[in-house]
Amino acid sequence: MKTDLQIKEERLYHILAGFDQVAVAFSGGVDSSYLLAACVDALGVARVRALTADSPLLPRQELETARQIAQSLGVRHEVMAFDELSNPDISANTNQRCYYCKRFRFEAILALLQQTGGATLLHGENVDDALDYRPGARAARELGVRAPLAEAGLTKADIRELSKRRGLATWNLPSAACLASRFPYDVPLTLEGLQRVEQAETALRQIVSVHQLRIRDHYPVARIEVRPEDIERLTAPAVRQRVVQALQSAGYHYVALDLEGYRTGSMNDRVDQPASQ
Repeated sequence: MKTDLQIKEERLYHILAGFDQVAVAFSGGVDSSYLLAACVDALGVARVRALTADSPLLPRQELETARQIAQSLGVRHEVMAFDELSNPDISANTNQRCYYCKRFRFEAILALLQQTGGATLLHGENVDDALDYRPGARAARELGVRAPLAEAGLTKADIRELSKRRGLATWNLPSAACLASRFPYDVPLTLEGLQRVEQAETALRQIVSVHQLRIRDHYPVARIEVRPEDIERLTAPAVRQRVVQALQSAGYHYVALDLEGYRTGSMNDRVDQPASQ
């Protein structure tokens, strides 16, 4: 008897087999990496493209990971220079930012695909994403961007397990999100602020090795989120002093440790979601 995961995997491959040519909106994270690998397995490398938007919202380390994964799979990888901050609907950072951002980005990718032979655009949404506030999913639906992982019923845990079986190095990567997710809604996004938070997170990872961390930017305050079991590691006197110095060097005046610990989309806690979401 087939397991539930086997049934979902077969459903995914059935969906992918229905496409002629595909392009994956590729961040190099857990979901899009597995989706890219599944596309290669289902369609062959010649019918698959990976498209990464290189923008101020993408951490440099994630761009490098995307390059490495695409290369390991032998996939044609195209990196598009992209600047969401040029769009005032995005830089204003309202609670609809993700909708405007996804629409802006997907429209640009779809225009590129039309100019270069066409392909069905896919993105790495999974069924768990519906549990958080994700207005970007609406933009994808409006533009006809497909989400095969979600369509197949795959959860994040499913994708990690299938990625592990597939031998993908991304299977146990921590969840990733664009740098804009570090800022409270209605605080305008600036290049300076995005660079500040990325510098601070990079420095913190060099000081203490934790599986998951975020720095939420409440400038001049940096609020650190790590998993609850890692909080005590940051309070050790020697570590705490180095953390404070590193984050102040990045430009913050004050450094706070969130005692509730890391949680996905913590900036969404008090968002009133529209009924259409």
